[in-house]
Amino acid sequence: MNGTTKNLTLSAMFIALAIILPYIAMQNPVIAQTMLPMHFPILLCGLICGHRYGLIVGFISPLMRGFMFGMPPLFPMGTAMAFELATYGFVAALVYYGLRRSASSLVSVYAALIAAMIAGRIVFVAAWILFVGVIRGDEGFSWLAYATTFFTVDVVRGLPGIAAQLILIPVLVVALQRTGLLVSNEG
Repeated sequence: MNGTTKNLTLSAMFIALAIILPYIAMQNPVIAQTMLPMHFPILLCGLICGHRYGLIVGFISPLMRGFMFGMPPLFPMGTAMAFELATYGFVAALVYYGLRRSASSLVSVYAALIAAMIAGRIVFVAAWILFVGVIRGDEGFSWLAYATTFFTVDVVRGLPGIAAQLILIPVLVVALQRTGLLVSNEG
């Protein structure tokens, strides 16, 4: 199987996971809010398939899920998540493949995950402020209050998911590399 076919096939699998995992997690809303189930396949897609695929899969997944199940609502949440998750997939790949030659695989994965998580959350807040505060023009919307609330409440609520991502994804990526199943031509 050539690289493009492999990456397209894996990308389809990651989109399916990004649609199904939140559905499974929603059986317990606390798990759904804290474990960030849609983030896992997007981060993995960027690390395994590269920045183009991570960007596209990240952007498409919340929109497809919104069209199919009504969750997340397409605007503003689904659209803001599309930009956030696209950033996760894109940044994770850029940092990982950029560092891979000069740092250990594990260091590259951790740096990629942390950079992607920070960049993605910044993009989400910027998109939300644009969509809710500017385009929709909600009265009384304060970008500073929203940004503060997002970083103090939503990020703290997602700490279990962030911890799980920082534990499980590096283990999976290193295992795939050692078995020879993860051989990417990016970079």
